[in-house]
Amino acid sequence: MELTAKTLAHPKVRLEPFEERHRKGLTEAAEADLSIFEHMPFPIDKQGYSFWFDLMLQEKAAGKWIPYAVIAPNGKIVGQSCFMHIRPADAGVEIGATWYARAAQGTAINPAAKFLLLDHAFACGAERVDFKTDERNARSRAALLKLGARFEGIFLRHMRRRDGTLRDSAYYSIIREEWPSVRQRIETRIAALN
Repeated sequence: MELTAKTLAHPKVRLEPFEERHRKGLTEAAEADLSIFEHMPFPIDKQGYSFWFDLMLQEKAAGKWIPYAVIAPNGKIVGQSCFMHIRPADAGVEIGATWYARAAQGTAINPAAKFLLLDHAFACGAERVDFKTDERNARSRAALLKLGARFEGIFLRHMRRRDGTLRDSAYYSIIREEWPSVRQRIETRIAALN
């Protein structure tokens, strides 16, 4: 798998690999309503979004992550999503660290963004794309099931939450053989959200 960072476009959303020019728009969108980060392990409410942005740029430079600014059709930055834990030798990658401003939630933006990321990952040779979320994040878990991802189980005491408590993580996946049917499912869902 040779996953590349490039702009990904759909009529409902555009994803641009992080650059310094995205910092201001991402920070404004993120800090407009810090409650959207309730289940994120990063202490954005205490350290601010810019701290996290810098960490993601470091991961990008190390070849571990490909973070994307999520841009609505009106040109406004409304969130982020990332390729994380890129495993070229195993042809696997995780999609995560996703968040959206409240106005973008429940729209075609998330399914269209996931469509672009999944399509790009499989086109670059991925055999498996995985997702994880806090077991308590019912909204994210429901969205992953609507997407067509397969629930694989709970990793107990998997990682620390920002408050120091231990989080149980719910894992989901889509493998190459499932992608054609999942692709059709996402396309149908996006069309229904118009």
